[in-house]
Amino acid sequence: MVTEVTMIGASNHFEVAIATSVMIFGLSSGAALVTVVGVLIEVPVMLMLVSICKRTTSWFDK
Repeated sequence: MVTEVTMIGASNHFEVAIATSVMIFGLSSGAALVTVVGVLIEVPVMLMLVSICKRTTSWFDK
């Protein structure tokens, strides 16, 4: 539950989510780590998936 709440907050307001998770769960908690690392991984993964989709458009019928 904590991870889901943290990720939802991080996806909307990154800086606020980091500050909130550190204040609520502490600096060494997993929730604070997920808030930072999760969002930093999310963007490159989405860009990679878009790149794959663009390269494979010829595989599908229009």
